[in-house]
Amino acid sequence: MGRSKEFEESVVLQKAMELFWEQGYEKTSMSDLVEHMGIHRRSLYDTFGDKHTLFLKALDYFAEFMNAKLKSETSHAETAKQSIQFIFDLMIEGAGDSHWGCLFVNSAAELALRDMEVNEKTEKAFIRTEHLLEDLIRKGQQTGEFSCDYDAEVLAESLHNTLLGIRLLARTTASKDKLHRIADFSLALLNK
Repeated sequence: MGRSKEFEESVVLQKAMELFWEQGYEKTSMSDLVEHMGIHRRSLYDTFGDKHTLFLKALDYFAEFMNAKLKSETSHAETAKQSIQFIFDLMIEGAGDSHWGCLFVNSAAELALRDMEVNEKTEKAFIRTEHLLEDLIRKGQQTGEFSCDYDAEVLAESLHNTLLGIRLLARTTASKDKLHRIADFSLALLNK
């Protein structure tokens, strides 16, 4: 009879995600993961496979976490502008005092050119965010909240580009005031 797991998979997966998010893929060793996750090396391999497979699962976990957070918060907004403002605020304020940036942006910068699986996952996440922005912009244009001078798809691409820059700058010592100024300027493009 096999041993039963002595840990909750989602809890240790979240710990792995946080470590990859903080340190990146290359800098994170299996020893780091074992220690941070608080499980035995054998359990890690048996449950998650190798480091690369664990990293891909951590990216999926991050996607689920972010999608749930975005869906929950944007569904409570009364206007399209409030929804988009929430998205920007989450990217700026979301990590608290840590300077981890965004796991997708970090992973794309570190690995996407040489790891097709990471490239697929990051690209899928970026497209999902862009489509969310496009849907919110269209909603705002239909209700008269936003200008119709520009196509919603083009505006979404521009706002997403700003979001990517903000997510990267969040990993530096750039002040949150600066990041909010950048966001506010880009959001002004939507106004009538």
